[in-house]
Amino acid sequence: MNTVKGIRIMLVDDEPHILQFLDIGLTNEGFEVRTAPDGMSAVTLAQEFQPHVVILDVMMPGVDGFEACRMIKKLGFNVAIIMLTAKDEIDDRVKGLTLGADDYMVKPFSFDELLARIQARLRNQFPSLLGEVVHGPFQIDDLRKEISYQQKVLELSPTEYELLKFMVLNHGIVLSKSKILDKVWSYDFGGEENIVEVYIRSIREKLNDKEHRLIRTLRGAGYRIDLP
Repeated sequence: MNTVKGIRIMLVDDEPHILQFLDIGLTNEGFEVRTAPDGMSAVTLAQEFQPHVVILDVMMPGVDGFEACRMIKKLGFNVAIIMLTAKDEIDDRVKGLTLGADDYMVKPFSFDELLARIQARLRNQFPSLLGEVVHGPFQIDDLRKEISYQQKVLELSPTEYELLKFMVLNHGIVLSKSKILDKVWSYDFGGEENIVEVYIRSIREKLNDKEHRLIRTLRGAGYRIDLP
């Protein structure tokens, strides 16, 4: 899947069948995956591989997951660590989070849940890798062609998506109807400039922008999005 191309994930577990299962699954999702069978190997591999996400088992002989988590976080690069454990104990979760873990999962778990946790960490710490851009209350996911406003996904048509994206990326700038037509509808569009008004009206309704405080109209000039 091209949506996760270039995202590096490191798996650390002393159970070979778990490593193999997760390696196959995450590789099939398009991630670049490396594995380590113990905590010390994980720290060494992390220095070289610099993963974006580490799936780290707690219960391992020698250097356990807690110590490996602490050591990996001290390496100094941005990394999200999801701890895995067979114990559903609050003390373990608190200890892991205190040492720098970003999330916690209890074995057994479903692959879909793990994938969702990975995506959540990537959105939080590496949004640009997922094609996501945040501007104020807007979050643009260019891979899914979705725009969220105040953490709610807007129901937009393809043209509404392109128009709102263009305006958000150029927030604070006055955009004339002709410029909007050129960028959103392209130079080949032979329609009237009034089509812009129709789409702006629809987007305002979906943003609940009844008083035009978000998308402002500047008579004779065009439109401007003002972000709080």
